[in-house]
Amino acid sequence: MKVQLFIPCFVDQLYAQTAFNMVKVLEKAGCTVEYNTNQTCCGQPAYNAGFRDDAKDVCSKFINDFSGNSDYIVAPSASCVGFVRNYYTTLFEDSSKHKEVKKLKERTYEFTDFMVNVLKIEDVGASFHAKATYHDSCAGLRECKIKQEPRKLLANVKGLELVEMNDVETCCGFGGTFAVKFDPISIGMADQKSVNAKNTGAECIISTDLSCLMHLDGHIRRKEMGLQTMHIADVLASGW
Repeated sequence: MKVQLFIPCFVDQLYAQTAFNMVKVLEKAGCTVEYNTNQTCCGQPAYNAGFRDDAKDVCSKFINDFSGNSDYIVAPSASCVGFVRNYYTTLFEDSSKHKEVKKLKERTYEFTDFMVNVLKIEDVGASFHAKATYHDSCAGLRECKIKQEPRKLLANVKGLELVEMNDVETCCGFGGTFAVKFDPISIGMADQKSVNAKNTGAECIISTDLSCLMHLDGHIRRKEMGLQTMHIADVLASGW
């Protein structure tokens, strides 16, 4: 199966190792992985900031960059996948690209969704000895409809004890520009999420979205709470 990598901006710039670990897991699962080095942003930041025409230009480039003959497009980010799946069809509703966008939507998957629902793999042979809790990102839960997929994968990681935190489906407070525009509210939400995670006795918070984890990690470090944050691809690539 041929897979084209979609690596979001912040993963490329700040967490490249997560992208490499996703490739490691996909290749172990038997996928042929390709990466178009011309790819840039999916357009979500401009769209969310209200610059719809500018976003459409960026989205058009994304469509062209991912118009290859791969079977699927896979990304380590439910946020960016959710944007492509749910908003491109609206942006290009009256465009000649509409049919192409519908096909793009069907081919684009968040990493854990792809592993469990397309490849039908729940055990990749990983081992990670820690007590951890899982954070449901808003985009994963509400836009990509991901809930059990990451938990199924984590349940098969040897040595990992997964415990659920209170209010697990509540937002962490990042929300892209929300964290900038509504800083005090965002910090309060991050504190609530971090305290709930800490109260489980977990050593680590795991999620599908590095944007959430980056936000939580900053708050955790500032408060010296002693929690680690990890993307699920990094966990699944451990121990083998």
